[in-house]
Amino acid sequence: MQDKILIIKATGEREAFNPLKLRYSLEKAKAAPEIIERILTHIKMELKEGMTTRDIYSHAFNLLERESKPIALRYSLRNAVIEMGPTGFPFEQLIAEIMCVKGFETRTDFTAKGECVEHEIDVVAWNENRLIMIEAKFHNEFGIKSDLKTALYVKARWGDLEEKEFDTFGQKRKLDEGWLITNTKFTEQAIRYALCRNMKLIGWNFPQKGNLQDLIEDTGLHPITALKSISSSHKKALMEAGIIHVKQFTENLDVAKQCNIPSDKVEQAVLEIKQILN
Repeated sequence: MQDKILIIKATGEREAFNPLKLRYSLEKAKAAPEIIERILTHIKMELKEGMTTRDIYSHAFNLLERESKPIALRYSLRNAVIEMGPTGFPFEQLIAEIMCVKGFETRTDFTAKGECVEHEIDVVAWNENRLIMIEAKFHNEFGIKSDLKTALYVKARWGDLEEKEFDTFGQKRKLDEGWLITNTKFTEQAIRYALCRNMKLIGWNFPQKGNLQDLIEDTGLHPITALKSISSSHKKALMEAGIIHVKQFTENLDVAKQCNIPSDKVEQAVLEIKQILN
């Protein structure tokens, strides 16, 4: 049976092809049921022993692009986040922007003095009710997971900060929540520990609701790397100029000119952004 064909995951592990995983990713991209069935049928016919999950993704993306370009763009969201690298700074900025849309003021690269040592905090988010500090763990490859050691390390940091009072964020207050956000996945041990210690984890598909994919789609803050109409070098130039997500692009078209992006490409990008957001 074709469902027994072994494929190679991003981690290098082999597992039997599971069409339910592909179906779920297509559903998350909001593909219509009939489109999903056509793509699943095609992929199953093309399956070969030793294919990688990257091969399957690329094949599904190409098929989806023929069916609906806007859906294909949403389907490629996870890949777009990976392409924000190699450094984690654009990812931290994206998380800060998401928190702003969620009603928080934010600050990146904040140095917080704990009971024992100082800590470099990737993102601080606060409103009148909550003060949240976030460790944003960016990985350049899908197969790299945030593991138990990472969860233990981050939990220890929040423990060193939880009794301190901060007067930098509107009022004198203590830390309410410490989060760990990653653009990939968590190991099972990391998840078990976090659940046991009431620790907030957000990964690409964890938790089931309110995960990173949900946060990006709910806020419409798709990374600039999601665009197919402009080159990788231009995307890099935009990120260096502070344009991290597509809404910033449409609101700052003058920056696109400063980055020497041709006017026809700018027009294509604006059209592409409308397709993504609609």
